[in-house]
Amino acid sequence: MPEFAYTARTTAGKDVVGTLVAGSKREALCALAEQAMVALRLDVVQPRRTMRPRARRVKPRLLANNLSQMADLLQNGVPLLAALGLLAEQATTPVLAEVLSDIRDRVADGTPIDQALAAHPKVFNDLTVSMVRAGCEGAFLEDALRRTADFLELQEDLKSRLVGAMTYPAFLAGAGLLITTILVVFFVPKFATLFSRLERSGHGLPMPTVILLTISHVLGSRWGLLILGVLAGAVVMARRAVRSPRFRITADRVKLRVPLAGRVVLGYAVSRFCRVLGTLLHNGVPLLRALDISSHSAGNAVLGQAIRQSAEHVSSGSKLSVPLAHCGLVPRPVMAMIRVAEESNNLDEVLVHVADAIDRQNARLLDVLVRLVEPILLLIMGAMIMFVITAMLLPVIDLGAAMGH
Repeated sequence: MPEFAYTARTTAGKDVVGTLVAGSKREALCALAEQAMVALRLDVVQPRRTMRPRARRVKPRLLANNLSQMADLLQNGVPLLAALGLLAEQATTPVLAEVLSDIRDRVADGTPIDQALAAHPKVFNDLTVSMVRAGCEGAFLEDALRRTADFLELQEDLKSRLVGAMTYPAFLAGAGLLITTILVVFFVPKFATLFSRLERSGHGLPMPTVILLTISHVLGSRWGLLILGVLAGAVVMARRAVRSPRFRITADRVKLRVPLAGRVVLGYAVSRFCRVLGTLLHNGVPLLRALDISSHSAGNAVLGQAIRQSAEHVSSGSKLSVPLAHCGLVPRPVMAMIRVAEESNNLDEVLVHVADAIDRQNARLLDVLVRLVEPILLLIMGAMIMFVITAMLLPVIDLGAAMGH
């Protein structure tokens, strides 16, 4: 428990300075009152246990489960401090237990729970903090926690669906590249001596064979390690560059222009924007603040920038549908429903329904995309292997033809 330094005044009017140990400021004040003293100043001497610099991230699905459990505990009459303590004791990971314990300590010291959550930005994003803040201000904290948990669960389901859909194509691509590399690096050099003899005997090598031998020599030498290192460095630099706002906007703009795949990327970004905005509005978050949070939660920097530009026009008195339609990223049917929802004053409900419809459409587009990618990768893999085999057989075929003449 923390230690408090106090300056208190007795009933005789004498000021007393000292320290005491208590679970919270409230308990410290009660302890002073029992000694017939009124606290003039009360400060924490021993700071709360701070998070260690190790990884602080918590899996979204685990976080959603804890938020849902907290909502159930609060709804059944368990006090907030007791609920946080129970969740900290039952946490399945040390990081989550440490985070919940720190939040419990902060709330016990009088910090609002939304500020306690905001102290851990790697665990609780702006969406969770804003919804909890709205729930505290509007006296519907349980509902806000449950809706946040449902949203996190849905996002994880979508992510799992995307990963599952792209697992087999990625396996095909990796297998094709690995097989081709093994053939070029380990199999082709065994025939290099034969090819050199053919070349010295006056029979020239076909161009595909020359290209294959050059590639095999480069990859099998130190140049191969250098190329591998350059590629690895390029990947690392590209990942760091994408994190910067400037390059991220460029990368996201390129993603939107990819045929068919761009529609899926944009669809999921618009779906996230609509769902987050509708959820925040339903929980009482002001429109401008909700637009700012949803713009960062969309997952696409281009759409997020367009949303923030639209928010500037909304702050000047314009409706959301007017500036948002000018960006050209949100589909026209979605804009029509948003426009009607603004007129009927049920924008929050319509946005969630729109997100559900977009998710269903995106699932169908993703299935089509995967069905197209699989045969394309098979063709590419077959073409690479066929090139290696053809380049190795052409000199033998040419030699046989020459001997036949």
